[in-house]
Amino acid sequence: MRRFLAACLLLLLAGCGDKAKDLYDTAQLEEKQNNQPHATKLYRQIVEEYPDSPYANQAKTRLTELEKAR
Repeated sequence: MRRFLAACLLLLLAGCGDKAKDLYDTAQLEEKQNNQPHATKLYRQIVEEYPDSPYANQAKTRLTELEKAR
């Protein structure tokens, strides 16, 4: 049983990537598909949940640009 739990933990850790980057990439894709509301939501999520990530500053910039485009 312990081996099974250890294997599950390793699989979970291996699947953990840079969530802020993943969200940012998805937001960029949403922008390219002209889905600004969803892109905005994702950028805000990055800023709120990952404020120390380098993607937080990029997300803030994109949010400002999206607001100007309205």
